[in-house]
Amino acid sequence: MQPPEGYRPNVGIALFHPDGRVFIARRAGERGDYCWQMPQGGVDRGEDPALAAERELREETGVAPSLITPLGRTENWLTYDFPAEIRDLPKFARHKGQAQLWFAYRFNGADSDIDLEVHDPEFDAWEWAALASTPQLVIPWKRKVYEAVAETFAPFAG
Repeated sequence: MQPPEGYRPNVGIALFHPDGRVFIARRAGERGDYCWQMPQGGVDRGEDPALAAERELREETGVAPSLITPLGRTENWLTYDFPAEIRDLPKFARHKGQAQLWFAYRFNGADSDIDLEVHDPEFDAWEWAALASTPQLVIPWKRKVYEAVAETFAPFAG
């Protein structure tokens, strides 16, 4: 399944604590409103999105595939458009936004298994949060995707 034309293929990960809360992290060096998000990242050319989700989860949180149980995924790509200041960055210049497949996993480890510095750190803090609260914590141009994720994955939050 290919993403919509003009969108960078990406995966998002909702990592659920056994009590139903979801992992959310603060983007490194950012403070104030809307600096939190769930792990996400690009899908390499030819890479299976499910494997990309496991790779991104490990790179961003240190959580190994052996510590997760798959719960589900979004059926279709969810898209958001980049604002002009992002589109102007060389890394994103040829894309109008990102198309994401989201994957939900149950976390079977301990908080001590989470290591934000296992790879080039993208986050500098993390917490477990109510899934329904996540759309209000992310930058506004990603909010509709987070609303769709919260609705789709609500059964895993209870």
